[in-house]
Amino acid sequence: MSNVATNAVPRTGAAAVPDGWQPHIVALVCNWCSYAGADMAGTTRLQYPANVRMVRFPCTGRMSPLMILRAFEQGADGVLVSGCHPGDCHYVQGNLVARRRFTIFRSLLDFLGVDLRRLHFAWVSAAEGHKWAKVVSQVTASVSEVGPLPRFSSADAWDGLDMPAVEGTGPGELSVADLEALQTNVRRAAAELLTTDRVQKVVGYRAGSMSGRMVPVMVTTAADTSQLEWGDGCVNNLAAFATTALETAANVALVVKTCDLGAVTGLIREGQIDRDRVRLIGVQCPGVLHGDELADKCRSCSGAPHPICDLVVTVDGVRESCAEPDEGSAATEDARDAQIAHLETLPPDERWQFWQRQFGRCLRCYACRAACPLCYCSSCISEKHRPQWIPTAIDNRGNGAWNVIRAIHLAGRCSGCDECARACPANIRLDLINRKLALEVERQYGSAGLDPNQKTALIDFRMEDAEEFIL
Repeated sequence: MSNVATNAVPRTGAAAVPDGWQPHIVALVCNWCSYAGADMAGTTRLQYPANVRMVRFPCTGRMSPLMILRAFEQGADGVLVSGCHPGDCHYVQGNLVARRRFTIFRSLLDFLGVDLRRLHFAWVSAAEGHKWAKVVSQVTASVSEVGPLPRFSSADAWDGLDMPAVEGTGPGELSVADLEALQTNVRRAAAELLTTDRVQKVVGYRAGSMSGRMVPVMVTTAADTSQLEWGDGCVNNLAAFATTALETAANVALVVKTCDLGAVTGLIREGQIDRDRVRLIGVQCPGVLHGDELADKCRSCSGAPHPICDLVVTVDGVRESCAEPDEGSAATEDARDAQIAHLETLPPDERWQFWQRQFGRCLRCYACRAACPLCYCSSCISEKHRPQWIPTAIDNRGNGAWNVIRAIHLAGRCSGCDECARACPANIRLDLINRKLALEVERQYGSAGLDPNQKTALIDFRMEDAEEFIL
């Protein structure tokens, strides 16, 4: 992202404050309560700082995290979001849904190095003019304390961070004979489904043009199953091809690793595919390679096929399974959690510099979007220009907006397959952002797991949801 204000300065330690500087604060307020409360504060002649500029919305439920990000991009040093108290929403539950959304977005900005003294939330009713004046005074003092917003630009002179190594051995190494047995059993399972007409198409892997690399393939006859391969080069998440395959076949089968199942479940949960039309062939996985090394996501995985698959393929053979979704979970401890914990111990300044350097490498090729099974919108927000929410320029301002909104769009939905990070030619650590959000969603609201009937966290709410940070 580019400079957000002409008087913004690089953050190196404590923020420098120019002479005569006053914070610019944007308040995104609910029309029915907070705006009326601000109006009452004015009509009763209450005194409070004049640093706040208000933007009125029908409801906090209408406010997207993108609007907060946009305010920072346009030069705001701080943002205040204010709406009705829980239970008083003019639209019944808009503020309750917004509360979850902003809880997770607040955690994301903190992880990216935005000092949380810049971002505030409050419940202010139409009768609370005195509270509005008090909140504005508190927010102004808080933003004044932290100083001007830092530059949205790459820290070229910064030496970077020493990240802890990712530990873990991953699945046990399979011998050549074991891999050949798995490959034979995958072909046998696929041929059986096709010859019995349980499916009309199988989506699997075949050998690619590069040695050891596999590419997706769709086979329609038992004879074609001889193309199917299996090994550590099977990196693609084939759930991304499910909707395309179902366009021309009544039923399809997908060859899946355990890390692919979350994406399949997400597509079912969101109505993109019908579970009754999909057969899952879960295969014992040796782990996949990222470059010449075992992928980080594999280091804490056993590689065992998950029991919710219709067919389970191991070295010993093929068996039917299809356990109920609530009988197991794909969630495991992740070897990269140590890297996330390390970043969280750093001061906001260093996290900001780290992520600005990461986003500065983005080419805006959208390979992350193309590889993600859950990025299926026919028209992406990055392509919309009325209004232009995401700048098209390839700079830190536009790059940051794209990567932050992509991450929050997948919060509570991301399957953890890491296809976005694998596909990224600039090697941006998108996997750390996705994993951090997954951990935060699970900590705050629990996990929907592999049950397609469970709602994802950010489209649901509970009256008792935590709101300690709300004024």
